[in-house]
Amino acid sequence: MIRVSLPFHLRSLANVEREVKLEVAGEPTFAAVLEELESQYPMLQGTIRDHVSKERRPFIRFFACGQDFSHQPTDTPLPDCVRDGREPLRIVGAMSGG
Repeated sequence: MIRVSLPFHLRSLANVEREVKLEVAGEPTFAAVLEELESQYPMLQGTIRDHVSKERRPFIRFFACGQDFSHQPTDTPLPDCVRDGREPLRIVGAMSGG
């Protein structure tokens, strides 16, 4: 069971609590988690990654086990602490400005 923590605006859109739990078939990669998340919550399609290219949206970041995985390829396997449910995969809305 993979735990995914969503930012407030995506939780509101999907009408879910802070974390959702997903069963991911096959190798648990970032792409597999996003596919399952969008499958269970179709209203999130296009919010985390582009509809066509499947690239991460510019102001969305992925964190797990204290590390930033935002620029890793989406076929990267999830860290062990996320696979075994000790830590959630955190999807975070980034901010910019100055």
